[in-house]
Amino acid sequence: MTAHERPLDIPRPEQYRILREADLRDYLAQLPAIASQLGGSPATWSISEVGDGNLNLVFIVRGGAGSIAVKQALPYVRLVGESWPLPLSRSHYEHLALTHQARLAPALVPAVLHHDEALALIAMEFLEPHIIMRKGLVAGTSYPRFVDDITNFLARTLFFSSDLAVPAAEKKDGIAAFAGNHALCKITEDLIFTDPYRVAEQNRWTQPWLDRTAASFRDDLDLHVAISRLKLKFMASPEALIHGDLHTGSIMVTERETRVIDPEFAFYGPMGFDIGAVIANLLMGYLASSGHESSPGDRRAFEAWLLETVERVWTEFARKFVELWRAEAKGDAYPPSLFAGADGAVRLEAERQAYMAKLFGDTVGFAAAKIIRRILGLAHNIDFELIEDPKRRAVCEARSLRLARAMMVESSSFRTTGDVTKAAREMRDWRPDFSG
Repeated sequence: MTAHERPLDIPRPEQYRILREADLRDYLAQLPAIASQLGGSPATWSISEVGDGNLNLVFIVRGGAGSIAVKQALPYVRLVGESWPLPLSRSHYEHLALTHQARLAPALVPAVLHHDEALALIAMEFLEPHIIMRKGLVAGTSYPRFVDDITNFLARTLFFSSDLAVPAAEKKDGIAAFAGNHALCKITEDLIFTDPYRVAEQNRWTQPWLDRTAASFRDDLDLHVAISRLKLKFMASPEALIHGDLHTGSIMVTERETRVIDPEFAFYGPMGFDIGAVIANLLMGYLASSGHESSPGDRRAFEAWLLETVERVWTEFARKFVELWRAEAKGDAYPPSLFAGADGAVRLEAERQAYMAKLFGDTVGFAAAKIIRRILGLAHNIDFELIEDPKRRAVCEARSLRLARAMMVESSSFRTTGDVTKAAREMRDWRPDFSG
């Protein structure tokens, strides 16, 4: 039985333990390569737990010669507690995904230094002076390298795990390798595609201002049909190995570098889910921006950069993906023997453009779903949450919900990224009515 075939979700309490700072110090001291990289005596290492996500422990370990990051999966959802158990096997899938991504986009993910499957632990390169991109966007910082980097990551990781690039048998092996990550998929299926549209105990929103909107989303059958179609697409379309949680909290940046982290939700799913997640978070950053103004209009240049970035994320991704398709099409899809000659080449190019148009439609819908879950569901974004005045926050969130509903239900109106940014720009100054 191989590592991929082992039943990774069976608890092994005799091997697993939650590491605290003292435990981690002793553990790392027994790893010669890690201890050498940190340098100095283990007693002098500085260890701090900095995890601000929903699921895991994250430690920064600093020694005399260098620093590392250590991530350990907890056997439950950290945001909720032990009442919501979660399999430790997600660390195994994160390690598999990081290995895949490092092969295809080596400069865009942190280097893995050590993996302990029994402890559900990964030690990796510490990224410094990188910050979580979401924090930078809240502060109004723009990142000139971001578009080129994130579209390289998306185009390469998605294309080279798709049927366009690899033989069918290899693709099916890949699907099988990640098929056990269903507990993380279930979180997505519930928290993104189901709970925001029904009464769910863990839902929350900015009350009382969004009470009517939340209720209307629970009664909106057009919206329910649209989100159900997207949920089916998510569950039944293993197009490529996707990151599965590619928001601006899973991207670390400087003005010169971009790194993608935390692929523990990885599985073979629809490509538009990853692309849509990036675009959704940029749109939320844009529509939250007015809530962070110190004076009216002082973030307009930053907001213009955000909308330009939304457009360029899609156009650059599409350009790079199609270029890879033309040059690296070694998969079993679209056999070259069926498109021989000049007429065949023209027809295949037309099919590539039709494929990208369909992928764009998926991207718009998934982006809308990601926006709605961050406002009406369990886990929210600091883009909105750090707006101190709750009514001002609710205005920004109401604008985002209105845009997202249109993107999901009126999807045929959004044929280009220009259509998306035009709608977002119009929504920027819309004033919701919270009376009644």
